Amino acid sequence: MLTRLLVSGLFAGAAAGLIAALLQLYFVQPVLLHAELYESGELVHFGAEAVSTHQDLGGIDPLRDGLSVVFTMLTYTGYAFILLAGMAVAEMRGAVITGRSGLIWGLAGFVAFHFAPGFSLSPEVPGVAAADVFARQVWWWATVLSAGVGLWLIAFGRNWLAWGIAAILLLAPHVIGAPEPDTFTGPVPTEIGALFASRAFGVGMVAWMLLGCFAGYFWQREGARIDATQAA
Repeated sequence: MLTRLLVSGLFAGAAAGLIAALLQLYFVQPVLLHAELYESGELVHFGAEAVSTHQDLGGIDPLRDGLSVVFTMLTYTGYAFILLAGMAVAEMRGAVITGRSGLIWGLAGFVAFHFAPGFSLSPEVPGVAAADVFARQVWWWATVLSAGVGLWLIAFGRNWLAWGIAAILLLAPHVIGAPEPDTFTGPVPTEIGALFASRAFGVGMVAWMLLGCFAGYFWQREGARIDATQAA
């Protein structure tokens, strides 16, 4: 079981992480670099002269971009182990795990780790006002755990009580409310912030669905290989 988990997690996480990193470099990083020009004061969007939306953001930085790819692959490998742990438990309960069913697992992972916390604590570009980092981290983790348990109860609960608890867990963090700054300030245009949030969610959803698909595929493949070895 441990070998199956490690092999599946490493392959699925590396593959999904590499694709996620490339998507982030193409779609998300240019928005971040653009926002940094406003954060540093190099660009000012509320001055007397209009500022072009097309700026020279520089080319490829091998060190920065390479480290970004490695970090993203490591991050998604960690996500893969979490996802596969859930898949292993579900399989012991009779669920069939395949690459196709893994898409649903990936979508659930996206909801738990990205969409649920992002509903009240949206992805932020550099230079925008934000609440205390520690308070946001505590709320983020609590929301992820709450959403994860809620989604598990929706998928595997067998009565209305379980589904009712799931609904409460999904709603509770947002009813309580995410930490917010005392005032809303920042030099970054709202259009850039909106574009960053939408692209972060879009890339995250694609990456998580691919992660679920890869995790399900490698989990099924490793299981079949182990069964064939034991039968030989």
